[in-house]
Amino acid sequence: MSASRFIKCVTVGDGAVGKTCMLISYTSNTFPTDYVPTVFDNFSANVVVDGSTVNLGLWDTAGQEDYNRLRPLSYRGADVFLLAFSLISKASYENVAKKWIPELRHYAPGVPIILVGTKLGQEDYNRLRPLSYRGADVFLLAFSLISKASYENVAKKWIPELRHYAPGVPIILVGTKLDLRDDKQFFVDHPGAVPITTVQGEELKKLIGAPAYIECSSKTQQNVKAVFDAAIKVVLQPPKQKKKKKKKSKNGCSIL
Repeated sequence: MSASRFIKCVTVGDGAVGKTCMLISYTSNTFPTDYVPTVFDNFSANVVVDGSTVNLGLWDTAGQEDYNRLRPLSYRGADVFLLAFSLISKASYENVAKKWIPELRHYAPGVPIILVGTKLGQEDYNRLRPLSYRGADVFLLAFSLISKASYENVAKKWIPELRHYAPGVPIILVGTKLDLRDDKQFFVDHPGAVPITTVQGEELKKLIGAPAYIECSSKTQQNVKAVFDAAIKVVLQPPKQKKKKKKKSKNGCSIL
């Protein structure tokens, strides 16, 4: 049966809210358990809805700031937008009205928007994630140098989780998106953003007892090798544990 019309559907929303996983799940009837690409390949197929056959074109977009100038190019000719936010991320929820609606209304006024709350079953990830910790020799604990929330979550969320499930395993603290910290245009576009300084990173390193703290940029590749070199070194040459001083009791017995 030939399609009666073509419908271009574009997904938008913050990075890491699950847009690509949603599209892969829809098009393949499976949830991706391995590597998920940043941008899903465009997909087109005939779909029957309410007795009508349409040719549905799905377009994925990247929500990261790096793509702000390129992303709107995919909006041209859109018939509908799927605007996604994560049900477990207040920031992505707030960005719906703060960032995405203004952008869509500017570049594609009048195009209908379907609001989608993703990661409904994210609590399952919290239960399953620790299964991957077993046998770990080292952890790379990453936070964004342009996200105060991710910085604060290192001590608030991740250290307690790692210490509970993998006590004693060394942790390399990694500050990511180093290239954006000195990007003046980024902070002009995001007036509420506050960069995390190297001093703050070093303070956090001491707070959590990490043997190393490294700032890197995947975009420019600055210090990326240093991150993995540090991970290898801490396994091959683990830091010496501080020995507890023995206290002698009055009767001469040693108390450990």
